[in-house]
Amino acid sequence: MTNKIWDALSQELAQTAEEAGKSVVAVYGGRHSASGVLLSGNSVVTVSHAVRRDEEVPVIIADGRRLTSRVAGRDPATDLVALRLESEIQFSEPRWITAPKLRVGELTLALARTRRGNIVSSLGVISGLMSGPWRTGDGGELDQFIRPDLTMYPGFSGGPLLNSEGEFVGINTSGLHRAGITIPASTVTRIAGELLEKGGVERPYLGLAMQSVKLQESLRSKLNLTSGEALLVVHVEPGSPAEKAGVLLGDALIDLGGKPVADTDSVQEVLRSIRIGGELEASFIRGGSARPTKLKLEARPRR
Repeated sequence: MTNKIWDALSQELAQTAEEAGKSVVAVYGGRHSASGVLLSGNSVVTVSHAVRRDEEVPVIIADGRRLTSRVAGRDPATDLVALRLESEIQFSEPRWITAPKLRVGELTLALARTRRGNIVSSLGVISGLMSGPWRTGDGGELDQFIRPDLTMYPGFSGGPLLNSEGEFVGINTSGLHRAGITIPASTVTRIAGELLEKGGVERPYLGLAMQSVKLQESLRSKLNLTSGEALLVVHVEPGSPAEKAGVLLGDALIDLGGKPVADTDSVQEVLRSIRIGGELEASFIRGGSARPTKLKLEARPRR
């Protein structure tokens, strides 16, 4: 009985790798190869950290052909890049998961394609999940934090993670977290669509580097503040919305959009609700007094 179960599982895994592998490509974007997933007959999504140039990026597809592509759009904040192939090809459409119900301990399969064009796999489980959005270090946002427990061999970044139904849970990357994580399918398709359409992702920004500081009790009482912390401005980006609004080094942000802020996560939460071009009211402490300020939000300049 045990042998039958083992054989059935082995056959299922091999068949899943074979079918899903038709959508997986190898990408030569730098010193080392990575993997990618076909989005259409002329586009590929992969990880940004593995694509060092914008033109003449070689791609090997499932039938062994070597094609040339160029970068159509890049978003380092989510470590995603969209490539445009030089010519249209027939492709097997990946089945992106639409309503993820992932559980810790769930069996998963990671796929990749080697620099010679061979499909390879790694088996493991979901070892960590976080409900709700997860912010990256560069201000990007993943719809969910997914950490698989499997071996991400060189070249596995950019390849897909599959569930037991053979659906694409997302794209694996070692560029956002030292342990290696999976960029959720919803984030991949959303960001890739914007990259192909616009060439980049527009996000509002203030242009400030800040650190949390404690406020003196006397200052809190004087200004009638409920929070005991503020965000001290330690850098103002030239030409940023903050500089245009007159924010200075040494100011302390206490309120943004009518909400007290004591850490950068709370700032990002407010920014997510404001569209580019919109105005945002803020309050800074300067010289022991509260200073109301209006910030007109702009898109962060592309690198």
